[in-house]
Amino acid sequence: SIMLPLMKPALISTSIFSFIWSWNDFLGPLLYLNTPEKYPLPLALRLFVDQTQSSDYGAMIAMSVLALLPVLVFFLVFQRYIVEGVSTQGLKG
Repeated sequence: SIMLPLMKPALISTSIFSFIWSWNDFLGPLLYLNTPEKYPLPLALRLFVDQTQSSDYGAMIAMSVLALLPVLVFFLVFQRYIVEGVSTQGLKG
């Protein structure tokens, strides 16, 4: 009844940062996944860029915005907890 309410902002901000870091992970899925059908959005964006011919920049920007939307919505919903978690971490005692 004492510890959990005090730890709530720190736990929520840690889970938010963990979600964002795992959402944007590039190297882990590149090492572990074998088929392109299972690739997450950062790897799909990298496969979409073609170095041999001209790339479709409009579609690439649209895919980038779609990849950014879940992180942005997640941040906007839990922004209050991020600020609380960061502000209480600097307090002593």
